Amino acid sequence: MRKNSFIQGALILTVAGILVKFIGAVSRIYLSRLLGGEGIGLYQMAYPIYMLCLSISSAGLPVAISIMVAERNAINDYWGGQKVFRISMTALTITGIVFSVLLYFGAGWLIDSNIVTDERAYWSLVALSPAVLGATLLASLRGYFQGLQMMTPTAVSQIVEQIVRVGTMIALAVILMPYGLEYGAAGATFGAAPGAFVGIFVLIIFFFLTKNWRKELAANQDKNIKPLGGVSILKRLMVLAVPVSLANIMLPIVSNIDLLIVPRRLGVAGFSVEEATTLFGYLTGMATALVNMPTIVTASLAASLVPVISEAVARNKGEIILERTDTAMRLANIITIPSFIGMCVIATPISAMLYATPDAGPSIAVMSFGVFLLGVQQVTTGVLQGMGKTAIPFLNMVASAAVKVVLSWNLTALPSWGVLGAAWATNADFGVAALLNLVFLYKYKKYMLDMTHTVKLFIAAGIMGAVVVAVYDGLMVVMKSNTMATLAAIIAGGMVYCAAIVLIRAVRGDDVRRIPKIGETLANFVDKVSLLKK
Repeated sequence: MRKNSFIQGALILTVAGILVKFIGAVSRIYLSRLLGGEGIGLYQMAYPIYMLCLSISSAGLPVAISIMVAERNAINDYWGGQKVFRISMTALTITGIVFSVLLYFGAGWLIDSNIVTDERAYWSLVALSPAVLGATLLASLRGYFQGLQMMTPTAVSQIVEQIVRVGTMIALAVILMPYGLEYGAAGATFGAAPGAFVGIFVLIIFFFLTKNWRKELAANQDKNIKPLGGVSILKRLMVLAVPVSLANIMLPIVSNIDLLIVPRRLGVAGFSVEEATTLFGYLTGMATALVNMPTIVTASLAASLVPVISEAVARNKGEIILERTDTAMRLANIITIPSFIGMCVIATPISAMLYATPDAGPSIAVMSFGVFLLGVQQVTTGVLQGMGKTAIPFLNMVASAAVKVVLSWNLTALPSWGVLGAAWATNADFGVAALLNLVFLYKYKKYMLDMTHTVKLFIAAGIMGAVVVAVYDGLMVVMKSNTMATLAAIIAGGMVYCAAIVLIRAVRGDDVRRIPKIGETLANFVDKVSLLKK
């Protein structure tokens, strides 16, 4: 087993991410039908708290581990990378235990203090507490392998973790549902714990399987490198990890903004507690889950970028940084732009097909705007973190979260906006963060988003969107089946989009040449059939 190239690593993580998201989507659809909007709302009220605990307990060290291991290996200091890993894992074991205990015993306080507005979410909070330790250690082990630029262990552990998690959550939700909605939701949330611990077991197996390869790395150790001291390692880890940790904390904080603001402001808009919880479930449990699916690719690209960029910085290869950034951004936009357009134009049919209710459709339509913006934010964050500028994404997220708070507070309380106000506030959050990241990338590396390429993708996606609507409307008249019409429209739209991006040269041969096995053949085909030659 050897380290992966940037494209190979991103492809491995993307395939794993698709499988993980597919499994998760199927389970979410089933849970949405089983628990309903109200039950999913209880589930989603607990999850942001769990993510906040996880972000604090891991303290940003998984990304820091990836950066430092890649840096040390780039200068042939394998033993330095191993020492980084040992010290960080010791610290994370302690923090994981502490925050697991805090969540378990603090669940009642979160309810009593009205931070979580529905007392029925108590059991969901308790059920998530053991997962904090497991997920902390799991993320750290993945950070180590990613620092070695080995993405297969991460990919396999993600798939196994998801299978175990989904199997557990569905089984417990079905078993506990007869005892009450809150117990069914708690059963669903508990699945995170066994999934994480099984994922850890998988990575331990890979650790032993890669023993010979790691010995080869150790044989190339530069004997002239002065060993890193424990204190210096901790200082460097903290310099990198603290901003990453704070940035990670911002993600659940942003989710908690919705938890703290949306149900309350929906009440101001005239909705009952039950109605507010249901709308909250539509927004966070259905729309957000669906909108996040296309960002599998961008998240995979970001994870692969961090060690690659770190290695390039350590070797002073500025041209590689620009090349990898441009490649990642082009690939991200190819996926996120059509996803945004497609979800937007048939949001309600998709909601009816997946969730057996059209009511999440408006939230999906509005939130779809965030797909493209979130993709840009994720990729640029990965680049900046790989460059060692870990504080910048965090500060940008703080600024964007402030925008979200103001907009969500004011728009959600308006009866004419309601939960859609919160959706638009989330889009603004993604957009501000993405724009600020791009500003700093231009400042440090003179990188600019390829606007010509981006416009071409929007043109192709626009053509696709028109075809999707036409096919759906036409088939609904003939077949009168929402599911069949929606699936056919999606397939037709995908085919039209693929043809369009090739014909108008939104995809070039160079964009696909590095795809393993088929890259060269595919590149020749793309260059041959393109109508535009420049």
